[in-house]
Amino acid sequence: MLNNLALKTIKERRSRRKFNNIKINDEQIKEILDSGIWAPSGLNNQPWRFAVINDPIIKSTLAKLTKYSRVIDQSDKCICIFYHIPSGYNRDKDLMSIGACVENMLIAAEAMRLGAVWLGEILNNSEKVNELLDVPLENELCAVIALGHSDEVPESTRKSYETFILKKL
Repeated sequence: MLNNLALKTIKERRSRRKFNNIKINDEQIKEILDSGIWAPSGLNNQPWRFAVINDPIIKSTLAKLTKYSRVIDQSDKCICIFYHIPSGYNRDKDLMSIGACVENMLIAAEAMRLGAVWLGEILNNSEKVNELLDVPLENELCAVIALGHSDEVPESTRKSYETFILKKL
């Protein structure tokens, strides 16, 4: 039985890759970023930094740095999430925290009925992304989220619960 709104939103979240032309406002972006900022991090070091891409020319150039350019081109905005290396204390833990930050943002977008997808293939061109956005190399690109009002309702399935349980002790 699923009656908790948070659990319902988590289970309804999907990677949405097709967007319409409705704009996302600044308050929605702030709320998404704020949700990411509230992710847990070791020693509360909060090692994430963001670049919000609004400019259509920069977004178009960013799109050329991935084989999923169509997704970025169709999106209204993108958020680039970086690992701020000087804030770190343990790379593995810091990167897991950044994963939690990204997931919080995706869940927030879903709760706001926005479409979002976590793009990772673009990491193959992370130095070019830093150069395009004029972001110092002490910030390592970890993810890009493409955002917009979704034009699709993708289906998703999960393996059975028992598939994932190694042991019950």
